[in-house]
Amino acid sequence: MGDLSNRVRQFFELLSAQKLEPMAEFLTEDARLFFPKTQPLTGSEKILKFFQILFRQYPQLIFVVEHTIAQENKVAAHWRNKGITRKNEPYENEGVTLFFFEGERVSWMSDFFKDTGKF
Repeated sequence: MGDLSNRVRQFFELLSAQKLEPMAEFLTEDARLFFPKTQPLTGSEKILKFFQILFRQYPQLIFVVEHTIAQENKVAAHWRNKGITRKNEPYENEGVTLFFFEGERVSWMSDFFKDTGKF
């Protein structure tokens, strides 16, 4: 298994660049995503569709990974983001995402935000 912390950093780079096709290579087919204020999403197609909708709400959203902690097949990433909403309003937040891997691919993700009232 490669350096999973670097895989997570690459994932956030793709997220910042809003590149859905390469993001698909990071997910298992039956990956699960837990995102605040939404029902759990199961399957890479549903997760990518969710990100597509997110990109419409935030046409610019840049993530900076501050820290990662890796343990076996799990990585916790502390990140900050800044961007612009579709209403052309500034947005920023901070949070932690937990990633569970099967090999080099993400099988489970859960997001925790400092401020969930912003969306």
